[in-house]
Formats: sequence, structure tokens, C-alpha cells
Amino acid sequence: MIAREPTLARLATAQDLLLAPYGLELNHLRRALAEILAPGVDDADLYFQYTRAEGWSLEEGIVKTGSFSIDQGVGVRAVSGDKTAFAYSDDLSWAALQDAARSVRAIGAQGQSRRVKVGARKVAKSRSLYRELDPIGTLDSAAKVALLEKVERRAKSRDPRIVQVMAGLASEYDVVLVARADGTLAADVRPLVRLSLTVIAEQQGRREVGSSGGGGRFGLERFDDALIDHYVSEAVQAALTNLDSRPAPAGEMTVVLGPGWPGVLLHEAVGHGLEGDFNRKGSSAFSGMLGKRVAAKGVTVLDDGTMADRRGSLNVDDEGCASQKNVLIEDGILRGYIQDSLNARLMGVPPTGNGRRESYAHLPMPRMTNTYMLGGDKEPAEIIASIKKGLYATNFGGGQVDITSGKFVFSASQAWWVENGRLLYPVKGATLIGSGPEALKKVTMIGNDLALDSGVGTCGKEGQSVPVGVGQPTLRIEGLTVGGTA
Repeated sequence: MIAREPTLARLATAQDLLLAPYGLELNHLRRALAEILAPGVDDADLYFQYTRAEGWSLEEGIVKTGSFSIDQGVGVRAVSGDKTAFAYSDDLSWAALQDAARSVRAIGAQGQSRRVKVGARKVAKSRSLYRELDPIGTLDSAAKVALLEKVERRAKSRDPRIVQVMAGLASEYDVVLVARADGTLAADVRPLVRLSLTVIAEQQGRREVGSSGGGGRFGLERFDDALIDHYVSEAVQAALTNLDSRPAPAGEMTVVLGPGWPGVLLHEAVGHGLEGDFNRKGSSAFSGMLGKRVAAKGVTVLDDGTMADRRGSLNVDDEGCASQKNVLIEDGILRGYIQDSLNARLMGVPPTGNGRRESYAHLPMPRMTNTYMLGGDKEPAEIIASIKKGLYATNFGGGQVDITSGKFVFSASQAWWVENGRLLYPVKGATLIGSGPEALKKVTMIGNDLALDSGVGTCGKEGQSVPVGVGQPTLRIEGLTVGGTA
């Protein structure tokens, strides 16, 4: 059997799902784009999407919820300067596509008479970072329930103090097709799964929560016994540790962040500030700082959408551009911003493969993929041993950041008080307060233990949510303000 080239195979899958059932052909897409390209329109695209999603949740030994949904539609966009006209429809007929195209054509500048031609068809370059599979079908319903029951059973058997277990399993099959005014055609077939676990531990009337889980762009069979045991151990250990936690001290102090998921602080406090739209408008703390020092030496931050099977990875972004590995900060020097096509054009730079949208009913904007800091040369134990008095935070809950000032507030869901290099006791209620740009300049030690999160991140921006990844090594930061309860 002769295998089809992956890019063409994905294009064929998208055509079979999104065009053929509705009597559409590629020529119809070309005609719709020609309809949009009135004088004054700088760019236009069509974004077709088919999404099938399934979710299961188990609590107290029974399946509490089950869901299954199918959604499909097309988003039609025209861009003139920095203005955008957008329409979307869940009707994929030729008549509906024409109506949407005519609706957005109104953005054309008045009084201009130049002719605009749709570009010759060209299949966009793309990557092959994950398998083209429907993860919903990788396990049958009975096996999915059995998997959740196994998670619950193993969590409860770890310790008698575990009194409640909640487990969830989510799968998504997403197929997209992008057609652009320059003739670009791109498609992607995106699997996505996630297993989540929350446990509640009780001791002498006190209850504490621990959670874990992970996922990525692969099938459900990846959740084998070893991975389940890993998630269970993390969740149970977190809950039991928190049973012994004390109120967190407050004040300005040395803070050490653990590897992996604590990179969410980097994502929020720094990553959003490096997105092109904020910098084009001058509303980011990093605006106008290209080529200047914005972090301590040794701090190198990347956004990388090319990592195999990762939750934040994409073969092509939602504008048909191949994903890239972008160096944002190099040894403390700001090297670039994250760009979609609109902001890249207005800033006179190439797109970076970061044009993302939640669905066909949303406009694309510059968004992160997998954002992380590279490792350094210090052993993690050496970094912890260097703390005279301070906080060691290994897990975070929610947080907020102000893009313009860079100021952030983050709550630590798991942390320890450290004195003279020794972890004395776990603390509860610690909140980190600071400025992203300033915090980067106060990094004094970087561990050699770079780790990525387990595949649980979802990023929100302007009401849109997309899957992302984060990561970092162990970091020592001086002079962060800790809001505590002690």
C-alpha cells in the first residue's frame, strides 16, 4: 500500500468532512474569496471546522455525567488595515457561504477602483507532530468507564484518609480547513485527550484537596497503568501534604519555583505581554523593547508549537501557517514577539505560526502554544539549599496579570516554608505578587531540570480558550512579595 503524504492526507480528510457532504469543492472556496476581495481589502480567509467531543466523569463509584457533541461551521473574514469584518455560519451550504462572503465584503474601502485577484492555489507547508486519529474511538465506552473506575480504586487504596475521588476523561476530534486570499490551502486533523483526577483527604475534621492529570494529542490508550499510578500518586500526595499545611508567612522574600507546571506564572506574567497585538498597540510592558535586556542573564524563553504530541502543538495554526519554534527572550535579551498574520503585516514582520482561535465562530489572534524557559546549570537541591528564609512553590492555582503594567497575582496551591536550606513545613494561602518584567530580572539561579507540564493547560484571552503547554526548570527569584495568612 502506498501511503499518502501527510499534508495531502489531512487536506483530503478535511475535504471529505467539510466540503463534499455539502456539495462544495475547492473552486467554491476560490469564488467565495473572490466575492470578499473588494477594493481596499488587504486579506481574507475562510476557516472551516468540524469538532466532535466526548466527556465522562465519575464520582463515588458511578458515572455522574456523560456528554457528546458535534459542531461544525465556517468563519469568513476580511481585513482592511487594522479593521476586520467577520461572519460565521453553522450552515456549510454554498448559499450560506456566499451570504457570509457578501456580508464581510462591506469592509472594502469606499471610492477605490483597483482590481484584486485571488492567488493561485498552493498547499501550505505543515508539520506532522501527531497522528491523524479520532481519539474518541481509541477506547470503547465500557473501557472508558473501567479506566475511570481504576483511577478511583487506586486513589482510595493509597491511604484511608482519602474520602472522595472525582475523575474525568475528555476526548476531542478536530478537523480544520483554511483557505486564504493568497491561494493558500491548509488543513489539520487534531486529536486531543485529557484525564483529570481530584481527591479529597480528611483528617480530624480537616479536609484538603489534591489534583493531577494530563493529556495531549494522542489516543486514550496512552493512559496505561504506569501513567495512572503517576497521576494518582501526585494527587494523593498533594492532598495529604496539605493536611499538614500551616498559614503562609507574608512579606518580601526569596521564592523558588519548582519545575514544570509553575511555568504557568511565566505564561501569564510574561508570555501574554509578548503577544503581537499588545505590542503593536503599545499596551504591553514589553512594547518597544526588542534588542534590549528584559531579564537576567541566562533567561531564555521560547514558544514552540512544533513539539510532538503536546497539548499546545499544531501542525498548522488557524491561519494556515506552519507552527514554529520561536525564541522570544535569549539570555535576557528580547528577540521577538508572537505574531498572527494581521499584526505581523502591520508591524512589518513575518507571522510566527501563532494565529489561533477557539473555533470557527471566533476571530484569530496571536496566542501562545507551548511556552517555556530553558534550563540552566544548577542542581535543584543546590537552589533549595541556598534559601536562608523563603518559599518553595511547586504548584499553582489561579492567577491574574495586567498586560500594560506586567503586574501579577498568583495563588500557590502547594508550597513549603524553607529555612537554612531545609523544607520545614507545607504552607497554605500563599499568594505571589509582583511584576513579570521585574521578576525576570530578579532570577538568580536556574536549575538544570527543565520540565513541561503534564498536558492540562488552557489559556483564556478576550473570551477565547485554547489548549496550551507551559514549562520551566527550578528557578530562584529574589524579592518577590508573598501575601500570606500568618
